[in-house]
Amino acid sequence: MIGIVSHPDDLHTTEVTRHLDRAGAGHHLVDTSRVPTATTLTTRQLPDGTWTGTWEGFDLAELHAMWWRRPQPFVLHDEVTRPQDRQFAIGECAAMVAGIWSCVDAEWVNEPDRDEAASRKMWQLQLASRAGLRVPRTLMTNDPDEARAFVAAERGAVIFKSFSATPTTWRETRPVRDVDLGLMDQVRYAPVIFQELVPGGRDIRATVVGDEVFAAEIRADQSAYEFDFRIDSAHAPISEYRLPEPVQERLLAVMRRLGLRYGAADFRVAPDGDHVFLEVNPAGQWLFVEYATGQPIAAALADLLVRLDRARSGTRAGALFA
Repeated sequence: MIGIVSHPDDLHTTEVTRHLDRAGAGHHLVDTSRVPTATTLTTRQLPDGTWTGTWEGFDLAELHAMWWRRPQPFVLHDEVTRPQDRQFAIGECAAMVAGIWSCVDAEWVNEPDRDEAASRKMWQLQLASRAGLRVPRTLMTNDPDEARAFVAAERGAVIFKSFSATPTTWRETRPVRDVDLGLMDQVRYAPVIFQELVPGGRDIRATVVGDEVFAAEIRADQSAYEFDFRIDSAHAPISEYRLPEPVQERLLAVMRRLGLRYGAADFRVAPDGDHVFLEVNPAGQWLFVEYATGQPIAAALADLLVRLDRARSGTRAGALFA
């Protein structure tokens, strides 16, 4: 059985489960937004080492493969009203659920702790550079003087972006303009990522599923906003792309070092034709690439989950009947 940590309205989940159904693979949706108001969680640890757990009555021992897709925020009971009580309840739910993730005996895409660690952009750039990929000159700081010095030292344009985002705090990649130079003191409020701008507007999205790489070229330079294709994706042509073999091998090496089985990596093609690694999102979107290029990414992900499920099921069966 394949467990999917997501929610019913996620289109990526719907597409993958369609392929799982076609393959006859059992799957179970694990929706964290139902905790604790609509879901009961129970685990037991026995002195002989036996661990058992149920999620809304479902036996977690049935899960052999897990897909960490889109975990949702917990939804607390309305009766919990005081801010400190709500904060405490959220923390208790998080501790319980994280413990379950660690104890479920399944293969993950991707394992939650590795997924979280792999999201660290600073570490990504370090590993990519060590693997032989070209990375942009980058400054991460909350020191306004360091930020001003970095921008002044660059011969070309500089962009800045955030470390993370939520639906309510999302920020696009932006160029540092003259008006921004007068606002540099605000960097002291929270760290900011500054990078040299790789000109050209040719973005490459490389979606990694296991050992497969599905690459697509996104022409941000033909959209209304060349600095971030997400702003005007409807007018940024997308086509299938052949990532050079050395770049692909180095990207896979980075994925292995991060401990990821899935990831959506972004590159920019420099004017000299080199591929500059920008980042990898361990849970990045891919349907927009699949719809535009016809690449079977959802099918590949479903196949990976099925293979992990069957391999772990076979291991358990072999041990049982040995």
